[in-house]
Amino acid sequence: MDRKKFIKTSALAIPAFYFLQSHFFQGAERKIQRSQETIEAPIVIIGSGYGGSVAALRLCEAGKKVIMLEMGLNWGKAGIPFSNLLKPGKSSAWLKKKSIAPFMNIFSLTPFTGTLDRLSFDHINIWVGRGVGGGSLVNGGMAVTPKESYFKEVFPHLDAEKFFTYYFPLVQKELKVNVIDEQFLKDCPYYQFTRVGEKEAHRAGFKTIRVPNVYDFKYMEKEYRNEVPRSALNTEVIYGNNYGKNSLDKTYLKKALETGNLEIFDLHRVDHIRLNDDKSYTVTAQQTDTSGNIIADKTFHCGKLILSAGTMGTLQLLLHSNAVNGLPLDEHIGKNWGNNGNFMTGRNWVKPLSGGTGSKQSTIPVGGIDNWDDKEHPFFTEIAPLPMGMDVATALYLLINRVDKKGDVRYDKARQSLVLNWDETNTAKMRENARYFIRKMNKANGGTRSHLLFNNGFGADICYHPLGGCVLNEATDQYGKLKDHKNLFVLDGSLIPGTVGVNPFVTITAIAEYCIENLIRKNEFA
Repeated sequence: MDRKKFIKTSALAIPAFYFLQSHFFQGAERKIQRSQETIEAPIVIIGSGYGGSVAALRLCEAGKKVIMLEMGLNWGKAGIPFSNLLKPGKSSAWLKKKSIAPFMNIFSLTPFTGTLDRLSFDHINIWVGRGVGGGSLVNGGMAVTPKESYFKEVFPHLDAEKFFTYYFPLVQKELKVNVIDEQFLKDCPYYQFTRVGEKEAHRAGFKTIRVPNVYDFKYMEKEYRNEVPRSALNTEVIYGNNYGKNSLDKTYLKKALETGNLEIFDLHRVDHIRLNDDKSYTVTAQQTDTSGNIIADKTFHCGKLILSAGTMGTLQLLLHSNAVNGLPLDEHIGKNWGNNGNFMTGRNWVKPLSGGTGSKQSTIPVGGIDNWDDKEHPFFTEIAPLPMGMDVATALYLLINRVDKKGDVRYDKARQSLVLNWDETNTAKMRENARYFIRKMNKANGGTRSHLLFNNGFGADICYHPLGGCVLNEATDQYGKLKDHKNLFVLDGSLIPGTVGVNPFVTITAIAEYCIENLIRKNEFA
């Protein structure tokens, strides 16, 4: 890719006396000066998740040169395998000394720029993906389209008919969404947890639905027949899938790279951004190695800047930049944040005398419980896998509820970190729905609320779907341009006001398609 580079300082060589120090003086500190580099670019995208990948592809197709900055590793180029749930290795967690799955963290690790990170706040923990492909690397791949009625409620200013007839079908095609074969689901022992979950839900009076996924189910059928290497049937998912899963590096980003107009800088963590007098932007970043050590300071000057760092990443960049250099921010930044109604729960003693939920489980969920039309207890529930390598007679569920009480995010200068205004009052109705669901399931089928996995049987502090803070048509214009800015855009989950009622990545991708299509049409990147 043609781009103009200006090398301000290059200091990669280690002076000889430092070399001698390291060899002849035990414990002597070895100091290495970091290189410095300034790069000019017409368009920079920060983040390689769903919104950033959509923007990259459509801009590259339009003939634009794009630089993408990603703080995580380019796993495809690195050639480092992903870890499975039962034997997490160094690739499993972002610079942690211990595994960080939502539960059962008994594994010690060597700090490494791994795929899964956990952001801890006072009343909630948020899990995010790290690497080229963002959250698509570590999610369960559930490609769920929201309820049209709820979509209209969340986005009253959008043309819902066009989304459901054009944008959602478009992204389903681009993301390679498919559905499991019903006969395979019926026969495969790895889906006993789904069959049991659906049968028990029906007995309790709930309606179930089949959930599409981006995991290639034809590949999974070959896995089961031992014709190809196993991934979903080898407990791979939350730390990445080595095979089978159509993450963004295999869909949108692959196509964008094939245009020759995209260059991806991995292991580049952006610290802050600055608005220049000519309305361009200066992006200050650090390049790290896989141990998290900073090896170079990078400055990117760009005419157009797209923030697609994920909800929490984008809010961190905006609020931190405002704190350190006065980046202008609209009053709506940080407002209307929510956890997408995420509330985990489970049941123990599920059919313990008749095979339970299965000793072998696929990591790819395909079943859901749709209770959205219940006016008193509206929710969608993922019948989730719990692959432990043995039958633990336990059912795991992720409820996705309405978010009636939103939170907000601000930046604490003293602590130099985000502060999330969110506590048990925000999840009170979600807890009520979970209690109602578990009691109804246990009354019809037997079983107990799971105290093994969660405190008091509920995982109110678990969040996989942070949304909001830069809400479309509030903090931005109708197409994602940030208010008070001419050349700064937001395209990620922060555009969604805290809730969408289902797993959100299909909606995030569709909104990004809608925004970038209209921004290009309006010549915003000319």
